[in-house]
Amino acid sequence: MKKGWLIAISGFIIISVLLTGCKSWQRAVKDWESSIAGLNRTVTVYDNNGEIIKAYQGKIDVETNEYGNKVKFEVNGKRVIIYNAIVIVEED
Repeated sequence: MKKGWLIAISGFIIISVLLTGCKSWQRAVKDWESSIAGLNRTVTVYDNNGEIIKAYQGKIDVETNEYGNKVKFEVNGKRVIIYNAIVIVEED
Protein backbone atom coordinates (compact mmCIF):
# COMPACT_ATOMS: atom_id res chain seq x y z
CA MET A 1 0.00 0.00 0.00
CA LYS A 2 2.80 2.46 0.88
CA LYS A 3 4.57 1.68 -2.39
CA GLY A 4 1.46 2.63 -4.40
CA TRP A 5 1.16 5.99 -2.63
CA LEU A 6 4.84 6.66 -3.11
CA ILE A 7 4.56 6.01 -6.85
CA ALA A 8 1.42 8.18 -7.13
CA ILE A 9 3.00 11.09 -5.26
CA SER A 10 6.24 10.80 -7.25
CA GLY A 11 4.28 10.81 -10.50
CA PHE A 12 2.29 13.86 -9.40
CA ILE A 13 5.47 15.74 -8.50
CA ILE A 14 7.14 14.89 -11.80
CA ILE A 15 4.10 15.97 -13.82
CA SER A 16 3.81 19.19 -11.79
CA VAL A 17 7.44 20.08 -12.41
CA LEU A 18 7.12 19.42 -16.15
CA LEU A 19 3.94 21.45 -16.48
CA THR A 20 5.24 24.45 -14.54
CA GLY A 21 8.29 24.68 -16.77
CA CYS A 22 6.50 24.23 -20.10
CA LYS A 23 8.28 27.07 -21.92
CA SER A 24 11.67 26.06 -20.61
CA TRP A 25 10.88 22.45 -21.52
CA GLN A 26 9.90 23.52 -25.04
CA ARG A 27 13.16 25.48 -25.39
CA ALA A 28 15.15 22.46 -24.20
CA VAL A 29 13.41 20.23 -26.77
CA LYS A 30 14.06 22.83 -29.50
CA ASP A 31 17.75 23.03 -28.52
CA TRP A 32 18.01 19.24 -28.64
CA GLU A 33 16.29 19.12 -32.05
CA SER A 34 18.63 21.81 -33.34
CA SER A 35 21.77 20.04 -32.16
CA ILE A 36 20.68 16.70 -33.65
CA ALA A 37 19.34 17.67 -37.07
CA GLY A 38 19.51 21.47 -37.28
CA LEU A 39 16.55 23.76 -37.84
CA ASN A 40 15.39 25.53 -40.97
CA ARG A 41 17.03 28.91 -40.47
CA THR A 42 18.19 32.00 -42.27
CA VAL A 43 21.56 33.37 -41.16
CA THR A 44 22.34 36.90 -42.34
CA VAL A 45 25.81 38.38 -41.87
CA TYR A 46 26.22 42.17 -41.74
CA ASP A 47 29.29 44.39 -41.72
CA ASN A 48 29.75 47.17 -39.15
CA ASN A 49 27.91 49.63 -41.41
CA GLY A 50 24.80 47.47 -41.56
CA GLU A 51 25.35 46.24 -45.11
CA ILE A 52 24.56 42.59 -45.84
CA ILE A 53 27.70 40.59 -46.55
CA LYS A 54 26.01 37.25 -47.14
CA ALA A 55 22.89 35.26 -46.25
CA TYR A 56 22.64 31.50 -45.73
CA GLN A 57 19.52 29.36 -45.70
CA GLY A 58 18.91 25.72 -44.83
CA LYS A 59 19.03 23.25 -41.95
CA ILE A 60 21.50 24.97 -39.67
CA ASP A 61 22.78 24.38 -36.14
CA VAL A 62 24.53 27.51 -34.90
CA GLU A 63 27.36 27.44 -32.37
CA THR A 64 28.83 30.57 -30.75
CA ASN A 65 31.80 31.10 -28.48
CA GLU A 66 31.63 32.61 -25.01
CA TYR A 67 32.94 36.01 -26.15
CA GLY A 68 30.37 36.47 -28.93
CA ASN A 69 32.92 37.22 -31.66
CA LYS A 70 32.79 33.84 -33.41
CA VAL A 71 29.82 32.03 -35.00
CA LYS A 72 30.20 28.56 -36.50
CA PHE A 73 27.65 26.53 -38.46
CA GLU A 74 27.30 24.09 -41.34
CA VAL A 75 25.09 24.60 -44.35
CA ASN A 76 24.88 22.25 -47.32
CA GLY A 77 27.70 20.15 -45.88
CA LYS A 78 30.15 23.05 -45.69
CA ARG A 79 31.38 24.61 -42.46
CA VAL A 80 31.16 28.38 -42.11
CA ILE A 81 33.04 30.28 -39.40
CA ILE A 82 32.44 34.01 -39.00
CA TYR A 83 34.60 36.28 -36.84
CA ASN A 84 33.80 39.82 -35.67
CA ALA A 85 30.63 40.44 -37.69
CA ILE A 86 27.01 41.06 -36.87
CA VAL A 87 25.10 37.80 -37.33
CA ILE A 88 21.30 37.52 -37.21
CA VAL A 89 19.85 34.01 -37.03
CA GLU A 90 16.13 33.56 -37.70
CA GLU A 91 14.12 30.36 -37.62
CA ASP A 92 12.05 29.91 -40.79
